[in-house]
Amino acid sequence: MATKKIGFTAPKISVLRCESGKSQSIYWDNKTPGLGVRITPSGNKAFIFQTWFNDTNLRITIGDVESWAIDKAQAEARRLKVLIDQGIDPREQKAELKAKALARQLRGISGLEVWKEYIADRKPQWSERHLFDHNDMVKVGGSKVKRGLRKGMAKTKQPGILLDLLSQPINEITREKVTLWLKREVQKRPTRTRLALALLRAFMNWAGDQTKYRALVDVTACNRLARELPSKQAKDDCLQKEQLKLWFDSVKQINNPVISHYLQILLLTGARRNELATLQWADVDTQWHTALIRDKVEGNRKIPLTPYVEYLINSLPRTNQFVFASPTAKSKHITEPRIGHKQAIESAGLPPLTLQGLRRSFGTLAEWTECPVGISAQIMGHKPSALAEKHYRKREISLLRQWHTIIEKFILDEAGIPQPKHGENRLRVIRN
Repeated sequence: MATKKIGFTAPKISVLRCESGKSQSIYWDNKTPGLGVRITPSGNKAFIFQTWFNDTNLRITIGDVESWAIDKAQAEARRLKVLIDQGIDPREQKAELKAKALARQLRGISGLEVWKEYIADRKPQWSERHLFDHNDMVKVGGSKVKRGLRKGMAKTKQPGILLDLLSQPINEITREKVTLWLKREVQKRPTRTRLALALLRAFMNWAGDQTKYRALVDVTACNRLARELPSKQAKDDCLQKEQLKLWFDSVKQINNPVISHYLQILLLTGARRNELATLQWADVDTQWHTALIRDKVEGNRKIPLTPYVEYLINSLPRTNQFVFASPTAKSKHITEPRIGHKQAIESAGLPPLTLQGLRRSFGTLAEWTECPVGISAQIMGHKPSALAEKHYRKREISLLRQWHTIIEKFILDEAGIPQPKHGENRLRVIRN
């Protein structure tokens, strides 16, 4: 590489050439320290500035010699040298100035627009449920008839909990505004507010990491606000055996059979809501009366198909690959069965009951049959806790079926529903 110093003039620069066999040649100005002209074999020429910074050789391209006058390039090299002497990295300063300029252009962009960009960027790493929660946070309100409700009943859809806050320009979403939003919403829906705050905090941190939004976002807007939330209360909602008849009678009246059957099977298997909602027909074996559940703990688990559960499944139409299909959902399976369930328990005059409460009910009701705890836990997909359960209990599906059928019969007897036999199950579906 050439190191010859020359006095930069337009005629001298015009005749400079890259040395033969070199990837580039640099000629230095003898008047301005660090200023050079870099020439490539193709003849491209650019002013550069080079010096040492933090024990590292730093090189910055100033610009093409056709665009920069020599005196302007010399002045820029001197400015860069002053910054270096002050301990400032010119590259970081340039990036900061560029970000501020971009922020001025983007000032006024709403939080909703950035929220949509955030979802598009992150959703490949999210679960379906996590994506649903993000979309639900900013949904627009209105009235419509929801699937799963009885005919003639309309449901007012509440606006998403973050809709008003994120409708503002993102540069105006301050800590003060988030605090006011939090205090207002936590009085109405504390559990939803807790989730919304966590999602909002992650969103603001993501936006603060984006070059174009960095100067607009107050990344401290959600810091230490969790202390404004009430303490988490352990949920203990659970169906008592005396409530089973009321619950079944009301749930069986839900107009949408997919929702109705889903809720009954949720109670009779103790499955988690999402692992049952994503059950596919390929996972159902009616010959051997089993179903393969996509387990979040073990990856998957095989459970028995008890007579009434199998009857409910076989009664459903095969709309697509999912047992609990939804023609309107992007996922092609049901995603929000809570609305129909809430309507059913209110109609029955029962206390509030979550879908997790149905799972809890299965485990509790199983105790009435004196079923071993380890067996009901294995059916539900609980992670083994005791040493014996982890290493010395490998129960066959036939043993699980024996106890699961007993549990189902106990629940159905309390509800006043006759338990079919597996043979009767298929005949009844054919006749229907």
